[in-house]
Amino acid sequence: MENQQHEKYEYARRRIKQKKRLYYHFIFFLIGSLFFLLVEKIYDIQPFEGWYLWAVTLWFFFFILHFIKVYITDRFMNKNWEREQIDRLMALQDKKIEQLQKKIESEKSNTAE
Repeated sequence: MENQQHEKYEYARRRIKQKKRLYYHFIFFLIGSLFFLLVEKIYDIQPFEGWYLWAVTLWFFFFILHFIKVYITDRFMNKNWEREQIDRLMALQDKKIEQLQKKIESEKSNTAE
């Protein structure tokens, strides 16, 4: 039982760490976007036309990927999901092995007659 409690604790700790990093990413995104805006508008630094929008859009895309990983992918494809998939595949393998054994036994009985 203690092992299960430890696994639950480790899972919760890992999820909290993931969410914390996502929140930091969001805050850094907001500050970075504001910085890019200030650089373009106040200091009039423009390496090419619309660079600010490209940079913020690209960064936002990476933030969305990070969000999907934390709240969608990792939420559903965790250790429990892995265990269920492994159990399902093992059951399928056992079923196929059982079918093969029945087939071999029936062929043996047919050749013995």
